[in-house]
Amino acid sequence: MKLDNLKQLYIHELNDLYSAENQILEALPKMVEATDDSRLKNAFMKHLELTKHQVRRLEEIFDQLGEKAESSKCEGMKGIIKEGESFIKKDKSFFRGDIDNDVLDAALIASAQRVEHYEISGYGTARTYAKHLGYTEQASLLQQTLDEESRTDRELTELAESSVNIKAAK
Repeated sequence: MKLDNLKQLYIHELNDLYSAENQILEALPKMVEATDDSRLKNAFMKHLELTKHQVRRLEEIFDQLGEKAESSKCEGMKGIIKEGESFIKKDKSFFRGDIDNDVLDAALIASAQRVEHYEISGYGTARTYAKHLGYTEQASLLQQTLDEESRTDRELTELAESSVNIKAAK
């Protein structure tokens, strides 16, 4: 895609977010399985459901624009997810003897928050582009997702500070 105007850059950003969200849909079940902490497991499952809705919102925006999401891979999210998955074996079990379960949970939260921060940045940018382009409804949909991502980040911080990091520090 040639990028010579803001609308094309906006569509590029939406494609990046679409790819990122779909990569997250693949990664979250591995994170759910990797943790034994029930609160963290529930937080990851909740985010999985939110992510499904966020993908649908992006698809709605693409429909409104008369565009189709491209299949290019978001390399930024790919790297963040790869880093997070380095704590989990491919068979989704812990690195027995190499990482304590509580420390793994702390690492999973840190990885999840890196994901959230990437998404917050991307959705904030896309929402701003939508506003400048006069796409009020799309800006509202993107703001809704941005609010969800910010709330998830805060919930992960609360979980880390109130229990997971405390257990990992012992």
